[in-house]
Amino acid sequence: MNFVILFFKKIIKLLFNRIFYVAFAMLVQLGWLFLIVWQLAAYSKYISFGITILSILVVLWIVNKKINPSYKLGWTLLIMIVPVFGLLLYVLFGKSRVAQKMQEKYMQVKQESAPYLSQNSEIIQKIREKDPSAAVQSTYIYQHSGFPVYENTTAEYFQVGDDMFPVLVKELEQAKHYIYIEYFIINDGVMWRTILDILEKKAAQGVDVRLIYDGFGCLTTLPHRYDKVLRSKGIQCKIFNPFRPVLNIIQNNRDHRKICVIDGKTGFTGGINLADEYINQKERFGHWKDTAVMLKGEGVWSMTVMFLHMWSVINGLQNPLEHESYLPHTYHPEKFEGNGFVQPFSDTPLDGEVLGENVYLNIINRAKRYVYICTPYLIIDNEMMTALCLAAKGGVDVRIMTPGVPDKKMVFLLTQSYYEQLLEAGVRIYEYQPGFLHAKSFVCDDEIAVVGTINLDYRSLYLHFEDGIWMYKNEVIQDILQDFLETLHYCDPISIEFCRNRNLLTRGFQSILRLFAPML
Repeated sequence: MNFVILFFKKIIKLLFNRIFYVAFAMLVQLGWLFLIVWQLAAYSKYISFGITILSILVVLWIVNKKINPSYKLGWTLLIMIVPVFGLLLYVLFGKSRVAQKMQEKYMQVKQESAPYLSQNSEIIQKIREKDPSAAVQSTYIYQHSGFPVYENTTAEYFQVGDDMFPVLVKELEQAKHYIYIEYFIINDGVMWRTILDILEKKAAQGVDVRLIYDGFGCLTTLPHRYDKVLRSKGIQCKIFNPFRPVLNIIQNNRDHRKICVIDGKTGFTGGINLADEYINQKERFGHWKDTAVMLKGEGVWSMTVMFLHMWSVINGLQNPLEHESYLPHTYHPEKFEGNGFVQPFSDTPLDGEVLGENVYLNIINRAKRYVYICTPYLIIDNEMMTALCLAAKGGVDVRIMTPGVPDKKMVFLLTQSYYEQLLEAGVRIYEYQPGFLHAKSFVCDDEIAVVGTINLDYRSLYLHFEDGIWMYKNEVIQDILQDFLETLHYCDPISIEFCRNRNLLTRGFQSILRLFAPML
């Protein structure tokens, strides 16, 4: 009886869930389109032959594109196995029209900001004198993201959202000029209500408060047109790529960044969204392990520009950016303290450069002693697999930490499907047992680290807007290392027997998932 009641409760909850109606509407449209194309193909052999030829041409076009080989393979298999359905899916979801529309706007604002983001040659020379390899990494980031490396910036690392939240609240309460917030997920609860209360008060005091949230990320967490509610409170608000249940609107590109900038001199980023599970006020998948970094100083300027770029693009470039109004020393004329070097960067799917993945690859390929990695998802292409295996085979201590409790069971199975090859090469893998590990961090040789929003999966590396902070010779790197080593005590090491002893059904399903991993 209890099982029946629980079952009906889940059904009722599903029926009143907004995403149910969105998914249902899209499935109806997809089914309707498929039926039309299928009927046309069945009606005439010439139409059927034309669809087959078109499928072959599309496959040839995909194969010759300068995109990831795994992505090519997934779409090629789907189109060739089920030509009508596969071709229809590719037309609808395979290439982002949203990216095409945004490209021109995004490039324009980047060009306008370029003079204000020039690299100080003395800083890069200092890095080059310490380590030419680190200078190469930093130069790559600057050349392909447009964001330079800085001194005169302090960094503070938070090993869980519980530690970051009170500091964020304190900094928000001290804001005097502007607060710019950009997050993938916002959900009602202790965390968001606390922040919203501060934002409303600050807006009433004349502080320039602006907020961007992602349309898909907040699909089930915020009411429809919540931006209007925020604007009524004096908070300027925009939705990135609002999600609509219409198949001719491509939804692949999401704003997965987490940025909070206060008065141009304080900035936060990391894996932590504005929802209670991220600060363990609400239990979802056990204890939520996440990380973040707070910058204070000149390096925050790049984070400010990242937000302003996105704000301008969403607003349609109504007004040119007045960069001088936002520079770090505008409201802080004194010299900033700092230790080491920091380089905030943003990765965009609009430029064809897989910056986030290449930043990670540079760290792995140039590691001398160790590379320790935290990632909630391990869905990697051949380049990343090869780099990790070669590093381990060459004697580098490569360790990867993933969740022990999944948030998405199918993605968890897919993550585990990559374990065996890595373990055979000497990579050590650990699963975090108390709950879900959402941290995205790299730390290498006591000298280099990255903390940000970039997962080791195809969506983060190829389709989403992401951000991170590359750090070199900064005191905070020891904190990141120490956190990784301490967290190992709460992890179970994965053995190669675990992978080989799984039942054939599970291994077979994992193999199928691997084929279509780039599309998941």
